[in-house]
Amino acid sequence: MSALIREQIVAACKKLESSGLNRGTSGNVSCRENHHFLITPTGVPVEEITPSKIVSVGFDGKVIGIGKPSSEWHFHCDILKARPEINAVVHTHSPHATALACLRENIPPFHYMISVAGGDSVRCAPYALFGTEQLSQHAVAALADRKACLLANHGMITLGRDLDEAMAIAVEIEALCQQYLLARQVGRPTLLSADEMAQVIERFKTYGRNAAASHRT
Repeated sequence: MSALIREQIVAACKKLESSGLNRGTSGNVSCRENHHFLITPTGVPVEEITPSKIVSVGFDGKVIGIGKPSSEWHFHCDILKARPEINAVVHTHSPHATALACLRENIPPFHYMISVAGGDSVRCAPYALFGTEQLSQHAVAALADRKACLLANHGMITLGRDLDEAMAIAVEIEALCQQYLLARQVGRPTLLSADEMAQVIERFKTYGRNAAASHRT
């Protein structure tokens, strides 16, 4: 299983870069594996990442074997510990999500697909220095009952029961951020009500595994 997960992480990193959600050494990806997790290495360009370079880290923060994990291993570790139903974490510096994160604003319910992240908004976590315990605490709090959040002046995090879901949500949140920023250029978007969003969230409970990828109309 470890070999397959490593290959999936490498493929995800390449997809994030080819789709423009990450560039160079920015962003990171992790997946739970039994009593530890696998995460991308620090400072390695995507074209140089191979399955053997994916780092295994225990939930005590200690590296298992060799390699140096992403500088953001802390919030990957804490999210996976706090959310037993989550098995994959994706972090990107995608352009539109990062632009909105620099405004330090939540994404409000301007579009029903906001609910793909599990609620009627996508929260923006307060700013903290990258790689710190404080940033990890902010991220875990912003992700309470959600599968996505923005990180102030930084980027975004998405979660999934598997890597496919976390990736699909990352793609959707980036698209939503772009749409929201475009709408803001010409006015203030009309927001959906709490009742309207509750109906969407209820409807999504009966949808398939890839709502973010396959249920736009």
